[in-house]
Amino acid sequence: MRLAGVQTREALKGYAFISPWLIGFFAFTLLPVVLSFYYSLCSYSLLQPPVFRGLENYRALLDDKIFWLSLRNTLYYAAMALPLGLICALSAALLLNARIRGQAIYRALVFLPSIVPASAAAMLWLWLLNPKLGLINLVLTHMGVENPPGWVNDKSWAMPALAFISIWGVGNTVVIYLAGLQDVPIELYEAAELDGAATLRKIWHVTLPTISPVIFFNLITAIIGTMNFFVLPFIMTQGGPDRATYFYTYRLYDNGFIYLKMGYASAMAWVQLLIVLALTGLAFWTARRWVHYSGK
Repeated sequence: MRLAGVQTREALKGYAFISPWLIGFFAFTLLPVVLSFYYSLCSYSLLQPPVFRGLENYRALLDDKIFWLSLRNTLYYAAMALPLGLICALSAALLLNARIRGQAIYRALVFLPSIVPASAAAMLWLWLLNPKLGLINLVLTHMGVENPPGWVNDKSWAMPALAFISIWGVGNTVVIYLAGLQDVPIELYEAAELDGAATLRKIWHVTLPTISPVIFFNLITAIIGTMNFFVLPFIMTQGGPDRATYFYTYRLYDNGFIYLKMGYASAMAWVQLLIVLALTGLAFWTARRWVHYSGK
């Protein structure tokens, strides 16, 4: 009995120490998730109590042309920004992993843009991409380009411009790649050199297979990030021109906080979750063929 009492007191102490986290988790994570699912089954304007409607919101999504437009825009952006970001981050990490003078300075320069607030970065790029006064078009004009693109003001160039801007924030991904590159055994490089492998072959046959788990991790985080893309188009384009950059999360925001259709927005959020789960599930399925873990 005495031992049981001691164990009970120790357990209570343990629960007391983790109680702030438990309260925060239940109040600010689990409860909002449960409520959002309930609201997705309701007609809820935020100003009046929710009215249960079953699957009406989900059926309405199927007939919402703007919903499909926003989804198509998001997938189009992901198809450009996701591989571009992964390749640029990996290339930068390979270069920064080389033993050169000033290595720490170059690493800091690559990482610094990733800590700039998204709103500040958006204003900076608005100036750089200004069709008439922007630095990029001024450089292109001096290089002999007669009609430089209108970038975010041009329907054809707005999405590629946003995909290009996504490279700005790859610093965090570069750091993760650098950490993975430190774990590549030098013996593998030495063995490849003895076999006569050049630099590109060593990267292809040694570096990439060894850090494939790191590439896979960055792929998953990139999928989640591109499907939640919101801040830059919200500030830079407001979804334009002609809804060319009207993303899924932007449509969700408008429904929830502009049109006060919180039930409809909650349904969109759960559909977005299912899409992300499907894409990450596809990535996990393909990972069996190209991700190599040590000891396997």
